[in-house]
Amino acid sequence: MRVVVDFDLCESNAICMGIAPEVFEVRDDDFLYVLDETPPESMRPKIEEAVQRCPKQAISIAED
Repeated sequence: MRVVVDFDLCESNAICMGIAPEVFEVRDDDFLYVLDETPPESMRPKIEEAVQRCPKQAISIAED
């Protein structure tokens, strides 16, 4: 599993960071950073929730 973010769509609203702070971080520059592009499978439920709750649908999961 690989986390993919479309940064053209992303508004850096930090909803994903609230769900999975181990993977997503919005920094003081107001940009989203992906801390772990290939998180462990145990993180899948949180990543799927972040995908579903992203208001701009900027997050997706790519299966490697």
